[in-house]
Amino acid sequence: MATNSLGRPFWTFWTAAALANLGDGIRLAAFPLLAVALSSDPRAVAAVAAAQFLPWLVTGLYAGVLADRRGARTLLAATDVARALVLLALAVAVAAGWATIALVVAAAFLLGAAETIRDTAAQTAIPRLVPDAQLERANGRLVAGEIVGNEFVGPPLGAVLFAAGAALPFVVNGASLALAVMLVLSLPLSLARQMPLEPRTPAGVLDGLRWLVRQPVLRTLAFTVAAIAAADSAWFAIFLLYAQEHLGLHALGFGLLLATGAAGGLAGSFAADRLVAAFRHRHVLTWSMACTAGFPVLLVVAPTVVAAVVVVTATSAAFAVLNVAALPIRQRLVPDGLVGRVVAASRTLTYGCSALGALVGGLLAAAAGTEAPFLFSGVIAISATLAWAIVSRPFAPGAPA
Repeated sequence: MATNSLGRPFWTFWTAAALANLGDGIRLAAFPLLAVALSSDPRAVAAVAAAQFLPWLVTGLYAGVLADRRGARTLLAATDVARALVLLALAVAVAAGWATIALVVAAAFLLGAAETIRDTAAQTAIPRLVPDAQLERANGRLVAGEIVGNEFVGPPLGAVLFAAGAALPFVVNGASLALAVMLVLSLPLSLARQMPLEPRTPAGVLDGLRWLVRQPVLRTLAFTVAAIAAADSAWFAIFLLYAQEHLGLHALGFGLLLATGAAGGLAGSFAADRLVAAFRHRHVLTWSMACTAGFPVLLVVAPTVVAAVVVVTATSAAFAVLNVAALPIRQRLVPDGLVGRVVAASRTLTYGCSALGALVGGLLAAAAGTEAPFLFSGVIAISATLAWAIVSRPFAPGAPA
């Protein structure tokens, strides 16, 4: 299939998203470095990290309402302009020596809140940019761009920029968003208009959540993906401690291990559409769930560097496939006017469970040793995969699942 088969509007959209993700990756490294430079208090550093993810729990559902009520192009441009302005203000404060932990926390929260709106609006735009048959491929390419920006290029670049000047990462992040805005504004005008609502389409904040709860396939998918995300966070939260204790790895070795995982995720994002075409959504989702949460158990029985490489590569690839395969199901089954809210509700649930999983992983490691979160992940793999396989089975012959 030709590379340009997705069409010029999609690749313009993809480039804007890639620039935004590059900025997110730069910020992912720059924020903790700035926090440590401002304070040695672990609580302060943790507060900056939490402020970047808290917005999904606070504003996630409302972001879905905005995505359903406003044109995607308008929201994408507006949120990126807002983020660029916040970054400019933060860069000025850092350069002038006015930055405090409170200011950094506030900036991180505002950037995260805008990101919830942007990410949700982006999901409503994809079905209007590519044909229905190309949804898997389009989502796969977007996930690939996200991995490259957030994991491969952005964090190392952010660290290098911070070393050159503490304000530089935020200036470059703002510039990348400015370029993204210009690309977004060149997208078709159809993305600037609200999707026509179907009769009786509800308009409230919680209506997407209610619709999701009443839909058996998407409800089960949302809860099982959230459970898998919790399992993934549980072992990954203490993975550095495990790597030091059982594998003898330190900063450089651990960094290389994470890079290997990112490569697996990139490969999974490119392979997902072909896997779906060959085996259907239901089977691809079932196996990707089992692999994402089940493979970490290997490190309990084989605590070696080779096993760790297998685990991070396989789980990253499987999680990428899981994300790519799940998105088109929502985009196809959710009625127009509710897509934003259902996507936002699903993501809010996933992020909330990820935070809870990280907490559970830390508690299990403290109480029973660093192997315990890996066993916990295995238990989740069995229960969540079985739940999805059982509930989705009646819909397998004729449904996209």
